Amino acid sequence: MKKSPRRSSTNNKTLIFLLAGLLIAAILFTLFIVILNLLSDRPAFSLPFPDSPTPTHSQPAPTLVPVTYTITPVFAPTYTSVPEATFTPAAPEGEAFSIGMSVEGKPLDVYRFGNGPVARMIIGAIHGGYESNTATLVYLLRDDLKKGLIAVPEDITLYLLPVLNPDGFYDYLNLPQGRSNANGVDINRNWDAFWQPDWDRTGCFNYTYISAGEAPFSEPEARALRDFLLTYKVEALISYNSAMSAIFAGGRPEPDPASDSLARVLSAVSLYLYPPVNDPGCQYTGQLIDWASQNGIAAVDVELTDHESNDILINRPLLEAFLAWKR
Repeated sequence: MKKSPRRSSTNNKTLIFLLAGLLIAAILFTLFIVILNLLSDRPAFSLPFPDSPTPTHSQPAPTLVPVTYTITPVFAPTYTSVPEATFTPAAPEGEAFSIGMSVEGKPLDVYRFGNGPVARMIIGAIHGGYESNTATLVYLLRDDLKKGLIAVPEDITLYLLPVLNPDGFYDYLNLPQGRSNANGVDINRNWDAFWQPDWDRTGCFNYTYISAGEAPFSEPEARALRDFLLTYKVEALISYNSAMSAIFAGGRPEPDPASDSLARVLSAVSLYLYPPVNDPGCQYTGQLIDWASQNGIAAVDVELTDHESNDILINRPLLEAFLAWKR
């Protein structure tokens, strides 16, 4: 029996519509993937950092496995006196100026925004290359401020220090060895607040050996930041860490009221956990935020969600809340 010309024509039209529908669906799916990639805030490590030296290592981060070690630490020399703070004159707004040098002589560059009487500070990469996404985040916030996307209130001067540990950052980018400075010291255990030469490492970073230094402020990076905070009378600070998606407030055994208030405000706009109920129970010694709390500075550690994401979409409103916060 012969097919009727009308039925054959109908079948051809159906096939054409089906193919056209599949083509349109493929184009829409491709556009969706492109837009998703453009909006994504990952990865953190491929972004260029203007005004920063080129990293000497760029290996991908390995799978981290805790190690058992029997390494004798090599400590920095004993300091018998604290040098006077010596800073280069503050550069124009948004341009880098150095507040000191690392063990290997790399500059600790700071950027200023605003010119108000109340000084606040944001610090990245205290744990160097191991938490390099924190530096990426601070650089991205710097760029937002330069573009005027985030306004600094008239009464605030904001200082950004993207990389407090440049030796660990540039020598061991994305590697566990980058957590310490060139002396093998964790800068966030070198402050004169509950300092101990060693600690119970259960629940703590344990992928390579780190020390707390020979004494509080044995490390030039910690001394330089201490002198800057005191000289410039910084009254509140954020130290970015990763990766617990939580906020820790300065003060022991309980957070001081100002740090606690700041932590609650930042948690409310970011959904980073506070109190940090997911804390694995690490023993924290010689920390920057505890020293800051003892010296009248409201201080918090803000932990990013992982070791890769820069969390910029979360931290834009967090920065605005930090600038608006009042004691």
